[in-house]
Amino acid sequence: MACIFCQIVSGEMASEIMYQDDEVVAFRDIEPRAPTHIIIMPKKHVSSLAEVEDEALIGRMVKVAKELAEQEGISARGYRLVINCGRDGGQIIP
Repeated sequence: MACIFCQIVSGEMASEIMYQDDEVVAFRDIEPRAPTHIIIMPKKHVSSLAEVEDEALIGRMVKVAKELAEQEGISARGYRLVINCGRDGGQIIP
């Protein structure tokens, strides 16, 4: 069985998709920890930030975050980007 995030990317698991392109997908977290809680992730399976070597992909994800903040009407007030890496870094699902 694929990880929950791969299931969302493939469409096997329903999710409120906010954005997607060839490289990344963004969707609302089902257990939000903030008033606006959107997960932005690569479409390609990556278990941890420690595995990412594609700097352009990280930049793409940040750009999508900016666009979504504007879309959600929160860019003027400010927003926070968080990347959890590993268990000690707060990553719950690999």
